[in-house]
Amino acid sequence: MKHPSAVPVGWTRIPLSATSERNNPNAMRVHIATDHAGMELSAHLVDHLQEHGHDVVDHGPQSYDAEDDYPGFCLRAAEAVALEWSRVDPETTEPPCLGIVLGGSGNGEQIAANKVTGIRAALAWNVETARLAREHNNANVVGIGGRQHSAQQAVEIVEAFLSAQWTAETRHARRIGKIAHYESTGEILD
Repeated sequence: MKHPSAVPVGWTRIPLSATSERNNPNAMRVHIATDHAGMELSAHLVDHLQEHGHDVVDHGPQSYDAEDDYPGFCLRAAEAVALEWSRVDPETTEPPCLGIVLGGSGNGEQIAANKVTGIRAALAWNVETARLAREHNNANVVGIGGRQHSAQQAVEIVEAFLSAQWTAETRHARRIGKIAHYESTGEILD
């Protein structure tokens, strides 16, 4: 059962670097979380995102622990995304923020994020799946496997995800509406 979004705890806002593109018109808030397997990639992505003017909020972990568990970190990031999305018109094509969850494969992290009401987390394994997740599914969180991609490939996947726009086409909106209906009522619509 999904749990309602609450004000997340443990946000760590990462200040923009002196070299960031502060005037990037596509810059947005990006919530990021990982486990030990994605920490190196997370640090690389945080640096990249800051350099391009994004407001990055890191939901952890803050230090390496080979025995850490990803659900808490990823759930906090997803809750933060859901909270921000709950404050905007659901028909908007401009997201208030997006999220990134990382792990060894990205599978468990994406599953955890999807337990938060209002989250549509997609596991992206290339630029095309990241782009389509935004365009067709209005995904608001992307899962990426830190052990599956080079840092450059991950940057390309993230950039595709962040820059793609929800098309709001009727067929896609109808399908997302059916998912949202099930999420809130438990009733399956054909």
